[in-house]
Amino acid sequence: MDIITSHLNADFDSLASMIAAKKLYPDASIVFAGSQERKVRDFIEVFNPLEILRIKDIKRAQVNKLIIVDTKQPDRIGTLAELLKDRDIEVHIYDHHPFEEGDIRGNYERADMVGATATILTEVLREKKLHPTPMEATILALGIYEETGCLLFPSTTERDLLAVSYLLRRGANLNIVSEYVKIDLRKEELELLSELLGTSQELTVKGIRVILAKASRESYIGDAAILAHKIMDIEDIDAVILILGMEGKTVLVARSRVQELDVSLLLREFGGGGHHAAAAATVKEDSPDLIADRIASMLPEHVRPGKIAADIMTQPVISISWDSPISEAESMMTKYGVNVLPVLRNSTYEGLISRETVEKALFHGFRENPVTDFCSTEKLTVTADTPIRDIETMMIEQNQKFMPVLAGDRIIGAITRTDLLRILYEEFLKKRRIGREETTEPHFTSRNLSGWLRDRFPEDVHAVLKLSGEIAENLGYGAYLVGGSVRDLLMGEQNLDIDIVIEGDGIAFAQALSRRIAAKVKAHHTFGTAQIFLKTLRLDVATARTEYYESPAALPKVETSSIKKDLYRRDFTINSLAIRLNPHDFGLLMDFFGGQRDIKEKTIRVLHNLSFVEDPTRAFRAIRFSERFGFRLSKHTASLMKSAIEMGLFDRLSGSRLYDELLLAFHETNPVLTLQKLSDYGLLKVIHPAITFDEDLEHALTSMGETLAWYDLLFLDEKVDKGILYLMALLSLLTDPDRGEALLRLAVPPKARELIQSGISEAVMILAKLPAKDPAALYHLLADRETEALIFAMSAAKDVRKKKDISLYLVELRKIRPVLKGNDIKILGIPQGPLYSKILNELRDARLMGKVVTKEDEISFIRKRYPFSPGSA
Repeated sequence: MDIITSHLNADFDSLASMIAAKKLYPDASIVFAGSQERKVRDFIEVFNPLEILRIKDIKRAQVNKLIIVDTKQPDRIGTLAELLKDRDIEVHIYDHHPFEEGDIRGNYERADMVGATATILTEVLREKKLHPTPMEATILALGIYEETGCLLFPSTTERDLLAVSYLLRRGANLNIVSEYVKIDLRKEELELLSELLGTSQELTVKGIRVILAKASRESYIGDAAILAHKIMDIEDIDAVILILGMEGKTVLVARSRVQELDVSLLLREFGGGGHHAAAAATVKEDSPDLIADRIASMLPEHVRPGKIAADIMTQPVISISWDSPISEAESMMTKYGVNVLPVLRNSTYEGLISRETVEKALFHGFRENPVTDFCSTEKLTVTADTPIRDIETMMIEQNQKFMPVLAGDRIIGAITRTDLLRILYEEFLKKRRIGREETTEPHFTSRNLSGWLRDRFPEDVHAVLKLSGEIAENLGYGAYLVGGSVRDLLMGEQNLDIDIVIEGDGIAFAQALSRRIAAKVKAHHTFGTAQIFLKTLRLDVATARTEYYESPAALPKVETSSIKKDLYRRDFTINSLAIRLNPHDFGLLMDFFGGQRDIKEKTIRVLHNLSFVEDPTRAFRAIRFSERFGFRLSKHTASLMKSAIEMGLFDRLSGSRLYDELLLAFHETNPVLTLQKLSDYGLLKVIHPAITFDEDLEHALTSMGETLAWYDLLFLDEKVDKGILYLMALLSLLTDPDRGEALLRLAVPPKARELIQSGISEAVMILAKLPAKDPAALYHLLADRETEALIFAMSAAKDVRKKKDISLYLVELRKIRPVLKGNDIKILGIPQGPLYSKILNELRDARLMGKVVTKEDEISFIRKRYPFSPGSA
């Protein structure tokens, strides 16, 4: 006989999994290893869904196969574990927990990390087309709903939801499911809950709040897991461990909602098991009091440290010397956009000075007084290993907006209210996996994209990113993947422009990485940047920086800073995302400014109100990104852009930066749509006041696009500069003087400027002189001209015949050459000299006109025109 069983105190996941296994092994018999939860017993009495054998009915000598579901631990299948001693018995295992040391190993094993074992078996039934009946589907749904907390526990996966969807299609009855999943406590359970709450002991271990509660009953208690969840909800605690004495044994039930405490590892010490968020164990010896003391002493070993100051602090910190005047403090606060400055005396922390204090001091005329006269010296400070929970309490109770992090008497970092709120929000998201509002915008480090990095980047790129994090960790640095590759990753696109920002010495990191991967490195010490060159990849490495602008539209002044400040200097929120690469947090998304939200809502949004004042080119970039991605500009961003134009800020913008932005727009977007939008915002006038986006300009740009599309389809080796060609189309309708002014305004490089000017003038001449039905004359007119000039002439031609003639030259005529070479002419008896060039040109023209076709035709052509004898040479 074959046996299907599950763990002691069987729940609905056990029952559902056994019923599904019965469909896979129709000749097997179901046997409970021991007792069942009260609700499972009640369900079986009402619905009687299957025939169940008693253990005493099993003839152990006849057992051939043992199918175990929802557990792998030998002590959780009771006396049936004796069957494992018989090596001839085949063992099959289905479970939703990973294998651990001491687990039963089988001839067939299926252990996947999903919310319920019923999910795994539902998938197997679906794969094998063994579709469940409506009642079987209902029981399987019961198992999944109960084990996943109605799909709300953190252990719930996408596969659990898909399994429920399939079961609903197979007729699962949610009325029955809701009847048995809902938690209605009986009188005795309410009494037990009251006793547990009364005896509960709250422990705070490394910032994690854990409740230990114990009680004793002579008879079986029932489903204690329900009581554990009730206590977690009532006390809003991180974890709860129930210690219940009953029937001569002690049952341990543990639940955790934080990553720092894995309750399955804790209860494994007592012979139990489960998964990270839920576990159970049964202990036959020791009293509940002794077990409670033992657990309390073990918790520090099992609780991983929670977040500490070092995890969230900003570093390095912008500070001011004690003897600097108040006026300098005001200037620094404005320059760096901060509201508090630590005051240092010879690198020693002395206190804090706030913007409010500075403004009051200035109002009262103390402009030249040293900041030490007004700084606060009694503000609280913390160290790098201070738990975040303690910092939270201090900042709230003391109403302190800025918390210095000290190492001895030196300031090494700072924590602001924003940092604290972000951590609180993260914890809120972890605890409240319910409802749309709580899950639509997971910001900062609430998402881990390590799987995305693995799946969406080539294997060698992923390996380099992993190695980068390890090297940075060894150097004591933070390493982050930033820029377009992160943005495009979230948009489902692959971007291998790899930019890494280092909180530390970017050049030292680049050199260390290059030694590990045997790559060349080029350092730029002035900017703290480096480039690493691999065979198929280039990595750009930068030291985390902040920047300020001494005047509108000026180039920024850059200084070393933190990743948060580095991201804040970016242009738009969608480009301000970073992914941490250090091993402990590899793949953690850093979203300080709502970039994920704006990607989802397809919005281009600046990070701060002075964005266009500091760098007006961002206006052109905003239009480029909006067209490239199909995004819209936020109302506030559009308003700021118009204000920048009204203030005349673009007049100060250097032409070369404007020129670079235009070329990028021409290469990355549809130039017609981009230039039209630039015109709508008044930005074309920045290039030259005479440029107007009218029908003529739209036609010129559209025609250029069509001509370039045609040229691309030729797949020629000769590439043309699309940016230059679109710029020619843009400026072609201007007068010569206006065009010259526009080229000067854009600071177009001399070579490109000459190509644009000559290309436009040559196109006018070409279109005026194009000969009709004379291939040789066409060849001589177009030969030796820049390809860009010919393409522009073709796009500008309104006569279809002229377009075809230029096309004919580009595709065919310019490739035509005589078959005969100089040696062939020599053999014909013609003396060497300048005459050879003349003959070859005549042969080419004859071929162009169709007068000669073959080599013999060329020989005959020469002999008729130049009758030399073979020996006359």
